[in-house]
Amino acid sequence: MVRKKTIRDVDVRGKRVLVRVDFNVPINESGEITDDTRIRASLPTLQYLIDRDAAVILASHLGRPKGKVVESMRLAPVARHLGDLLERPVKMAPDSVGTEVEQVASGLKPGDILLLENLRFHAAEEANDPQFAASLARLADMFVNDAFGSAHRAHASTAGVASYLPAVAGLLMERELEALGGLLAHPGRPFVVIIGGAKISSKIGVLSHLLNSGDTFLIGGGMANTLLKGQGVEVGTSLVEDDKLDVARDFLRQAAERGRSVHLPVDAVVARSLEPGAEVRTVGLSEVPTDWLIVDIGPETVQTFARALEGAKTVLWNGPMGIFERPEFASGTRAVAGIVAGSDAFTVVGGGDSVAALEQMGFADRISHISTGGGASLEFLEGRTLPGVAVLEDAEPAPV
Repeated sequence: MVRKKTIRDVDVRGKRVLVRVDFNVPINESGEITDDTRIRASLPTLQYLIDRDAAVILASHLGRPKGKVVESMRLAPVARHLGDLLERPVKMAPDSVGTEVEQVASGLKPGDILLLENLRFHAAEEANDPQFAASLARLADMFVNDAFGSAHRAHASTAGVASYLPAVAGLLMERELEALGGLLAHPGRPFVVIIGGAKISSKIGVLSHLLNSGDTFLIGGGMANTLLKGQGVEVGTSLVEDDKLDVARDFLRQAAERGRSVHLPVDAVVARSLEPGAEVRTVGLSEVPTDWLIVDIGPETVQTFARALEGAKTVLWNGPMGIFERPEFASGTRAVAGIVAGSDAFTVVGGGDSVAALEQMGFADRISHISTGGGASLEFLEGRTLPGVAVLEDAEPAPV
């Protein structure tokens, strides 16, 4: 992948810089932010710009207001919280575009920070309307995209605005591209891929593309059921995508042809039902009752996965190993979290449940890179072009 210019490659001093951030954070009824991970992730970029006397104009969406003003989706709580983190005032704009906003932006001084109102209060944002993009561009001299989690969307604030302003990557965007790009281009070997989650249909693109760079694949969660059933294993009433059995068999065939090692569960935690108090037991994969369902990987599978991870130089983990939302079915996911955190490899973790497991166990600071990307990470790992990345200026080639 061609390296993109970043804020380190341009002169921001005295400039008004429009920064697309991802401040789509959970806010409770009291207006309190319950998880500020995404806000904290933006701080290195913002501090870099402030330290170099740029005036910073922040743009983000929050929730899905569908082109209308929704009071509970205003960004004022974010402005207050960000101000506390930066220990400096963050001004709140009355809207994201318009004459009044332009007047506020034009009056910003070096080091000032202005947060625009929720971009998605305007339907033109998601429609990538050129006029809306031009209105955003009038606020600034330069555009910085630091919202990797929204980079797979061709919206006015992620792609369209780059038609009107010089466009470079922020430091968070740079870290994401380097970490994920390295997995595809030059991973340290052995490279072990751990994939979980409910459905193979949502991640078969990632699995297939990673056959180019991955050495060993450890697969759990609901998607493993489809792979197991495709091999004739009885999985009871477990979640299975019956219309994807051929896809599952094809992946296993391709992996074998390329000499890749694929480990599926060898035992499982099964439940009679998902009703509270339902009977739960651990069984071998050949012993799943026809009227029970798989809810987690079992301890033998955890040990198998642990052995496969020994000596790994690179590890990617995305997706839980079972019905992680239920604490009684989360032990497999927690075990994998501990193994990954204890690895000496370069480790990359993405996906809300995987990250949540790490944070709950206090392991997050032992991971080399935690991706904020969500869907963007998956699309990137599928080898797809992200609109919000493609529009950024290419860096100069390194001298030979």
